Amino acid sequence: MATTTTHHRSESGAAAGGLTTFAAVLLFIAGVLDLFRGIMAIANDDVYVNTPNYVFKFDLTSWGWIQLVLGVIAMSVSAGLFSRATWARVVGVGIAGLLIIANFLSIPYYPVWSLTLIALYAFVIWALCVVRPER
Repeated sequence: MATTTTHHRSESGAAAGGLTTFAAVLLFIAGVLDLFRGIMAIANDDVYVNTPNYVFKFDLTSWGWIQLVLGVIAMSVSAGLFSRATWARVVGVGIAGLLIIANFLSIPYYPVWSLTLIALYAFVIWALCVVRPER
């Protein structure tokens, strides 16, 4: 019976490591996409759709800086996730939540990209919350 318990623990440890790596990769990729999105908004905000009647009006250059900074933070947190740091799991869920809100607010400006990033960040949150690493 002891071998079954040990075998089960090693399988759950491998699954926890796999999902954490999955979250780290997705967070890094989505962070890079947000970084590029921020650069696009800062450099040339003509790329974005003009939405004059949108409830949340933003200066796209300022919005670009917000996206750029959040993208850099997301990429930094993904490095912590690769090292399996507990702080990175907590901060990863938080930054992914903030980026979901940021991308939701920018749906009228760039709808397809916003919805794609919302889905990626939702998968990151799922992967970081579903795993219980072994003690």
